[in-house]
Amino acid sequence: MNKPAITNPVFSDVLQHIQQTRQKIFSQANTGLIDLYWQIGLTISHKVQSEAWGKGVVTELARYIAQNAPDIKGFSDKNLWRMKQFYETYHTDEKLATMWRELSWSHNRLIMTLKTHEERAFYLHLAVQERLSVRDLERQIDTAYFERSMISAKLSPLAREIHPDIQQTFKDQYVLEFLGLPETHSENDLQTALIQHMKAFILELGGDFIFMGEQFRLQVGNQDFYIDLLFYHRGLSALVAFELKIGKFSPEHMGQLNFYLEALDRDVKKPHENPSIGVLLCRDKDDEVVEYALSRNLSPTLIAQYQLQLPDKKLIQAKLHELLATELEGER
Repeated sequence: MNKPAITNPVFSDVLQHIQQTRQKIFSQANTGLIDLYWQIGLTISHKVQSEAWGKGVVTELARYIAQNAPDIKGFSDKNLWRMKQFYETYHTDEKLATMWRELSWSHNRLIMTLKTHEERAFYLHLAVQERLSVRDLERQIDTAYFERSMISAKLSPLAREIHPDIQQTFKDQYVLEFLGLPETHSENDLQTALIQHMKAFILELGGDFIFMGEQFRLQVGNQDFYIDLLFYHRGLSALVAFELKIGKFSPEHMGQLNFYLEALDRDVKKPHENPSIGVLLCRDKDDEVVEYALSRNLSPTLIAQYQLQLPDKKLIQAKLHELLATELEGER
């Protein structure tokens, strides 16, 4: 017969200390390994630049390491060239060093292949801040998370006024390829799939979102109303109501969302929290219709679009360039 587990607060303290120390050791070991790769990359880069070393010398170095320390792995000629690339990618920007030192070699290998400094800085910051796994980081890159984050969501004027940081929080387009839904689906299908894949959905939304419930009940008068999905955003200190539409945006959708926000602010929001935010997530939208609908809207709302396949990066980049060109033209 098994003895009942002994509960002792000291046991919990000891376990916590073990876990914290293990994490600290792992972190220090990773930092040391990344610093080693940096130093090797620096050496190879300087030797190549001075024309003292060519490809053959690096291959000889890899062979020398393998022959003299066969138990040490990860120093093939291919990986040594990656270390050179690693050093040359970041050696002119010391500000990024604190971030790439916090990430694994697999994270860094993925990020340093990106074309621009802005992209690399963005994904370094994202991976550290959100503590992304390599798989999650790769997914964000594949879905053009950087480009989509730079395309502003369609916001009502009051949303910008009440929440100055809201522009960086929401995107114009959300990619939900992880749902595995067919092209033809119902709103119930969409909501059910989002609930089943909530971890992936929050990864797409951003780490500050906390899920509070589906079909969140609001009682007004003698009637019950239900919000499709309700979240709380820590950074904005506000409730965020999501209404799901599988069709094209229509201005009449705004009335229902505004009603929900009024009920949330009156009956659910706590005194220290900011006014609630409404997100209408639809399958398609006409940007001009959205602009008209939001221009005089008196609630902090935004209209966003979702898609079920990985986006075409070239199309998103073209849209981003078009928007930047329009902004520059407007400033003249």
